[in-house]
Amino acid sequence: MNTIEELIQKSETRIFKAVFPNTTNHYETLFGGTALQLMDEVSFICATRFSRKKVVTISTGKIDFSIPIPEGTIIELVAKIHEVGRTSCIVKVDIYKEEMYSYDREIAVSGMFKFVAIDNDKQPIPIIDNQE
Repeated sequence: MNTIEELIQKSETRIFKAVFPNTTNHYETLFGGTALQLMDEVSFICATRFSRKKVVTISTGKIDFSIPIPEGTIIELVAKIHEVGRTSCIVKVDIYKEEMYSYDREIAVSGMFKFVAIDNDKQPIPIIDNQE
């Protein structure tokens, strides 16, 4: 059986994307709604990998859009378990902006997503078995 710390470490999830014109707004930067969708997706995968149970998003914390992400850059979304409760967990997601043709890299967006584990009747259940 894995400890909570091992499960947290093993569940870290990373997704890379290129920012193409179909994902940008009229300022030619990544549309905020697209960023939120990607963050929810990567945090869902992380929470699922952590718990290996059905999970649903129940809330988000403050989302900080620190710097714009222009068209033609690469983004990396990194999701990590931040906090574990009895039936829920909080996943921290950072979006890193990378220039395609240089090694410049910085955090552009950060936020928290809360998930609850559910059974087949959509009722909350323990997020992990045998919490240590």
